[in-house]
Amino acid sequence: MHFAKGHGTENDFVLLPDPDGALELTVGRVTALCDRRRGLGADGVLRVVRWAALAEGPPPQSGVEWFMDYRNADGGAVEMCGNGVRVFARYLAAAGWLPEGPAGELLLGTRGGVRRVRFADGDAAQGEVAVDMGPAEIGEAGTATVEGHPFPGLSVDVGNPHLACVTDLPLEQLDLTLPPGHDPALFPHGVNVEFVSPLRGGEPVAMRVHERGVGETRSCGTGTVAAVVAVLRDAGRATGTVAVDTRGGRLRVTVEEATTTLHGPAVLVAQGTLDPAWWEANR
Repeated sequence: MHFAKGHGTENDFVLLPDPDGALELTVGRVTALCDRRRGLGADGVLRVVRWAALAEGPPPQSGVEWFMDYRNADGGAVEMCGNGVRVFARYLAAAGWLPEGPAGELLLGTRGGVRRVRFADGDAAQGEVAVDMGPAEIGEAGTATVEGHPFPGLSVDVGNPHLACVTDLPLEQLDLTLPPGHDPALFPHGVNVEFVSPLRGGEPVAMRVHERGVGETRSCGTGTVAAVVAVLRDAGRATGTVAVDTRGGRLRVTVEEATTTLHGPAVLVAQGTLDPAWWEANR
C-alpha cells in the first residue's frame, strides 16, 4: 500500500491514500507508523478518504467529496488539524484528485466541520495555503501548570480544545517533556496547551505547544489560531492579523468577527510503499 510524507511548518504527517475506505486503520498501525524508530515517524496520520466511503464519523455533506480522517500519534481520532488540512489539500492536488469547483478553492470534511481551503494565486502545487478555520469559541479561563508554575490561560475551541497561555517568561526555558497540568473538569478529554509571547506592535509572537496524544510538536495549526485569539484578547483586541513563529516556521492568522483564517506552507516530502508484512504485523 502507498503512503506519502508531508509537513506544515515541521508538524509532520503520514498520508494514506484510501479513496474507497478499504483500509483497516487500527490504533496499533497508527502508533507504529508515527513511531520515529520502528515506523516512518510523524505527529499524526492523515487518511485520504472520500466522505461517502467513511465507515464512521459525521454524515457526508453535499458538495464535499473528501474527508480528512486525522489520527494523532497515539492512535486517537481528532476533530481538526490546521497544519494537516493544508498538507492534505496539497496531496490532493499532487495526486490529481482535486474536485471540480472554483479555481484555487477546495471544501474538505473533518470531524470539526467542513473547512474551506484556498491556494495562493490559485496555484495548488506550490505556495501558501489558507484555511478558513471557522469562528473560535472562547470558553472559561483556565490554568496550565509546568513544573509547579501556574500559567493563566484562555480556553479556545477551534474544532478541538485549547488552553492558550500568554506569558512574558522566556519560552525556551519551559520544560514541555510532560503534559502541562490542567483542570480535568474543564477539559475532560484532554487539551492542547499553547504558551505564547505577548503582542508587541506588529512583531511576530513566539509560540510553543504541547498537543494531547502527541507531546510537544514543532507547530500546531489550530493551536496557532487559539494563541492569536489569546494574544489579541490580552492586548484588548478582538480582531486582527498576527504572525506566529513556531519552532517549525512562521504561520499567520487573521481573526475576524465571524471566522478565523490560518495561512502557511504545506510541503510534500516523499512517497513510497509500505511493506505488507509490516502492515499486517502491526494490527
